[in-house]
Formats: sequence, C-alpha cells, structure tokens
Amino acid sequence: MTAGGLTLRSAVAGDEDLVFYFITALAEYEKQRHEVKSSAADIARHLFSDRPRAYAEIAEWDGKPVGFALWFYNFSTFAGRPGLYLEDLFVEPEARGKGIGKALLARLAARAVAEDCCMVQWWVLNWNTPSIDFYKSIGAAPKDEWTVYRLSGAAMKAMAAS
Repeated sequence: MTAGGLTLRSAVAGDEDLVFYFITALAEYEKQRHEVKSSAADIARHLFSDRPRAYAEIAEWDGKPVGFALWFYNFSTFAGRPGLYLEDLFVEPEARGKGIGKALLARLAARAVAEDCCMVQWWVLNWNTPSIDFYKSIGAAPKDEWTVYRLSGAAMKAMAAS
C-alpha cells in the first residue's frame, strides 16, 4: 500500500536486521533494552522460515524505513475464531504525527477483517500515555478486568518437568 510518502509492505527474508533494529529501538523507548535477548538470526528463523511463528509489516516514508508492526495469530475459544496479536508497534520519533502508526494498525485490521478474525489485540505499558491516548482515539478499548500472567525461565522449565 502506498499513500503520499508512505509505503507499507510485508517484511521478507533479508529484512531481519531491519526488524531487529526496530525491536531494539522500541525497547530503548520503553526503557527495556536490557530485556532484549533476541537477535537478527532469531528474527530470520521465526519470521522467514517454512513455518513462520510471527510476521512483520514495514512502513517506509519516501523510501526510508521508519516503523514496523510485528504480529502473530492467536485464537479466541469464546468467539471460535482466530485473532491477530500485535506484539510490537513502533514508529521512529521523527516520523510520528504522519499517520504511520494508524496506517500500520489499519493494515492489520484489514487483514483481520479479510481473514474473519474476531479481534486485533495488544498490550501497552501503563505509563505510555501518548500511545494510550492514540489507541483510544482510534476506538480501541482497554481490558482492565484482565491481569496478564507469564510463566517463563526457571519457573517454566520447572513446570514442564513436573
């Protein structure tokens, strides 16, 4: 998709360094760079293999990459249909305010509608007021009645061994 100076495209093999760059830029913005344990090789293996586990969309402004959305399918047992889970959305600070984030979300929403998905869902950090305000402005609603739990690391290994 192209509009004005904006082009959206699906990430392809060879984009792993770019996708990894955006992941680390997002981690810096979220003050969580120390949490990034992945590599460009991990991105290549999991996004561009015969059985991809995730997908990415790249936003370019006048031919320069300025943002991305990394997503995967989830499933709602209540709806009996798949959904799209947006893991990461990032637009370079100098490119914000041009509708790039909205265009990336519109692209995912269009895919969800075309594939009969029941939702597009994501998390946002509680302190990230600019993003929260943006999400509310497009009609997204928080799911405050849910608490996220995570089983990982040693606890996940212990559970697997039980």
